[in-house]
Amino acid sequence: MSEHFYRPADGHRLPHDPFNSIVAPRPIGWIATLDTQGRRNLAPYSFFNALNYVPPLVGFSSNGWKGTVANAEATREFTWNLATRALAEQMNATSTAEDIDEFEAAGLESVPSLVVEAPRVAAAPVTFECRVTQIIELQTATGDASGAWFTVGEVVGVHIDEDLLVDGIYDTARAQPILRAGGPTAYFGIDTSNRFDMRRPQ
Repeated sequence: MSEHFYRPADGHRLPHDPFNSIVAPRPIGWIATLDTQGRRNLAPYSFFNALNYVPPLVGFSSNGWKGTVANAEATREFTWNLATRALAEQMNATSTAEDIDEFEAAGLESVPSLVVEAPRVAAAPVTFECRVTQIIELQTATGDASGAWFTVGEVVGVHIDEDLLVDGIYDTARAQPILRAGGPTAYFGIDTSNRFDMRRPQ
């Protein structure tokens, strides 16, 4: 087997950085916040995932101190909203760097949360209401600042469209989540034809 080896500090020598293509597909952190004046912010983050069972924790990483992180620090709250195939174009429209109301710009309605003040995407079939537990500036191996900020939130409220519960079990494929993949434009969906089952060893 021939292989391509590189040291990230020296560059990858490829048309597109393969790192975030290899760690893929990645769930999208579609994060909604309010600032201290009550203004809405909505942005997608491709470095996002679930981190813990009990308490349920999720986290997203921001490349730079952006409005979402600033709002989360100030209010200690955010919501995560499931990005689906039906909402893909609107999700993409919220990735603007402009200082605007992304809900309005993307033609999305918001609805109030029940536990936190941060809004929810009305059309999202699943939303987590979260309270911030940590905001961490990520570091390099030598202890230098990376310029990225990792925000962790405890899930304190969960909204699920009941159509996604089949005999009480959440149906991942039925929700049609979209996932970030390789290259600058690639996304994937989930199809039941790709499912396989395994049980953990006893």
